[in-house]
Amino acid sequence: MLACARIIVLVQLERLYSYFIVAFLADIRKSLIHKWSNDVKHLGDIALFVEVVRTRSFRRAASALGMPNSTLSRRIEGLEQALGLRLLNRTTRQIELTEAGRIYFERTKHIVDEARVIHEQLGDVLTQPTGTLRVSLPVDFARIFLTPLLPEFCQRYPDVSFALNLTPQRVDLVAEPFDLAIRMGALPDSQLIAHKLTEIPRGLYASPKYLNLMGIPEIPDHLASHDCFLFPWEERWLLTQNGSETGIHLNGRFRLNNVGMMQALAIEGLGIAMLAQDAVATDLAEGRLVTVLDNWTPYPISVHAVTETRLLPARTRVFIDFLKTRLRGTGAAPALPNKETS
Repeated sequence: MLACARIIVLVQLERLYSYFIVAFLADIRKSLIHKWSNDVKHLGDIALFVEVVRTRSFRRAASALGMPNSTLSRRIEGLEQALGLRLLNRTTRQIELTEAGRIYFERTKHIVDEARVIHEQLGDVLTQPTGTLRVSLPVDFARIFLTPLLPEFCQRYPDVSFALNLTPQRVDLVAEPFDLAIRMGALPDSQLIAHKLTEIPRGLYASPKYLNLMGIPEIPDHLASHDCFLFPWEERWLLTQNGSETGIHLNGRFRLNNVGMMQALAIEGLGIAMLAQDAVATDLAEGRLVTVLDNWTPYPISVHAVTETRLLPARTRVFIDFLKTRLRGTGAAPALPNKETS
């Protein structure tokens, strides 16, 4: 009888132990599921936070995301509570990143971008590139070089639309919502990714009327006594001949940041302009402009597509590849050395 009692006690203890283990594991599973659920929720909130920072506005972010402003604000507050840190300082007119918010944004924006690209690239298996391509680019490049190419691109990729920002200013690709920017000339050192598109050959041009009035420059130094159109930051022109280089300091009567207007002023007989050869072909053929110092040539100007990351949506990748292919062969001479990021 005593042995039987011991056996019964042992069986009951084993059952109690098993029940305890099952309950313990169930609690762990419940805790993990709850934590996983919260983590997944916060991953979505991170994407919302990145969008708010990039648009610098809850209202604009909510509009872009297609959700109520109050919902977006509540989600960001929930993210801050989960982290135990304030990420944004909110005022009636603007939002500002706290120091913690700045660090969090720098660390999370690439995660959000990579996730977005992965989704788009998986979708590319079945569909062509789609969506709005947001590009910042100089006015003259858009008018002279991009516009003739857009019909072909639009025919190839009918589901890609454009939001073009034509400006001489270099936009902040990190803070502003652009997929890429077209930049001409030397690139400063930065963390941005530069995709070289082409090099555009240039020459010096003036109208016959101007040269008849002011005389024809025979050597580069003669340019110093002529009216030459300059960019606001420009002080001199560099010209090459058979591998040698000379620099001429200039004091132009006109300083402006639009090449199209330089060309128009040159046609009107107001001075000498450095212009892309492709841009003046018709004016040369019809006699409105002639070449100046045709045995001396300016360096070609480099053109890059600049992006914030190498992980690019399909629409951005095909656009850059298209421009590389269609603009290939534009340059002829070696470009002026400059610092490039790639």
